Amino acid sequence: MKPQDLVTLRWKLLCFSPKTFCLTERESDAWAYLLRRTVPKQPRSPRRVASLGTATVPSSPVPAFCRTLLPLVEQGKILEKTEACSQIAFTRYVRSGRKPGPDPQLSMRDARFGRVPGRVYRPRAPSAGLRAGAIFCHGGGWLYCSFGRAGRVVPSPAYHLAPEHKYPAAYEDCLNATIHFMKHMELYGVDPANVIVCRDSAGGNIAAAVSQTLAGRSDLPKLCAQILIYPGLQALDFNLPSYQQNQGVPLLFRERAAFYMLQYLNGNASNLEEVLEGSHIPIDIKLNYRKWVSPDNIPEKFKVRGYKPHVLLDCTTEVYETVKRFCEPNLCPLLAEDALIQQLPETFMLTCEYDVLRDDGLLYKKRLEDNGVRVTWGLDSIVKFIKGL
Repeated sequence: MKPQDLVTLRWKLLCFSPKTFCLTERESDAWAYLLRRTVPKQPRSPRRVASLGTATVPSSPVPAFCRTLLPLVEQGKILEKTEACSQIAFTRYVRSGRKPGPDPQLSMRDARFGRVPGRVYRPRAPSAGLRAGAIFCHGGGWLYCSFGRAGRVVPSPAYHLAPEHKYPAAYEDCLNATIHFMKHMELYGVDPANVIVCRDSAGGNIAAAVSQTLAGRSDLPKLCAQILIYPGLQALDFNLPSYQQNQGVPLLFRERAAFYMLQYLNGNASNLEEVLEGSHIPIDIKLNYRKWVSPDNIPEKFKVRGYKPHVLLDCTTEVYETVKRFCEPNLCPLLAEDALIQQLPETFMLTCEYDVLRDDGLLYKKRLEDNGVRVTWGLDSIVKFIKGL
């Protein structure tokens, strides 16, 4: 293996384009060489298997495999190992090329919600009265930006991203942007009685936290609803049925779910192994929250496929000190007290059957219903989910 082959490969990866990416024979050998150095042939634990996703490494180079692109996560890991760039930077670069084209029915402009930058989307068609508003907290694992489009007046804050900006930066940005918008709705032609918060995944986490924070505010209009689409709502237990059943199912692997949460909390993924095995929270605290975060609260029909009860593990003081803010409702909305949950607006929730985050949504659905909040719930398949991307 010649050094220049690795240099050429690194350059191609840095200039990655899904449409033009192609490796020569020598670069394929370099790719296989990197894989053999980066990915163990015999993973040491099921957690490591989850992190490898669908990639497997043969004992000897196979040209057909070498010319097949690995999932973006694995490409990023290789780049990080070769010190070309971090896997987060690589994924951001690739995602930055996925920009939607102009929509003739929507206008879009950059805006500022107080100190928080963002965008405002509006229908171009004139309206006879005030429009509905939707505060759109984009998803992306708190690490990536993914602005979207919709058919009402939609303010979308561009909150600070992890790991450069740790918790509670993203939550506070979206909260402050929402408060600013609600105090100036007349400037946007929005009906104060018809405003919702919404989004998916990490954005669903933030939307739920913002909704909880605003529930007790008497100086602002009440949110009329929250829309939470496969939200991530807790970090106490990554061994719930859906995390076990779907640990290697795209698009979000179990290991990545924990990785993103740690990056958001601490700006790094240290203690990932402890978080995955459940030895990051003391047993007495787990038992205190077990009334809300427990497989016992998941309907039996969701525990039939590939689930084994997990033994509670204790943790060291040192590990808990690094992740103790996982117990804050602004980071893990599933842990909010009943008195707060009771004040929440009507909720629409969508979960996916083959998704590690499914049980976060199911547990929150139960909490909302137990506290008298009206919930409309939908269960979608991963196939329909991918088609909607």
